[in-house]
Amino acid sequence: MKIEKLKKRLDRNRPMTPITLRMPEDVIEDLKRVVPLLGFSGYQPLIRTYVGQSTPHALA
Repeated sequence: MKIEKLKKRLDRNRPMTPITLRMPEDVIEDLKRVVPLLGFSGYQPLIRTYVGQSTPHALA
């Protein structure tokens, strides 16, 4: 990934779009348990990280 793209990806002030995602309650509870261990502020940033790492443009 080029440096400029990486800098944009790391910008915390990027525009956000709200979405609705249905997930099993036990999965959310598991995420909430591991969040402090991984150093995230909540389960939503953790989910964003997982999704961001899985998208094709993250591999470019």
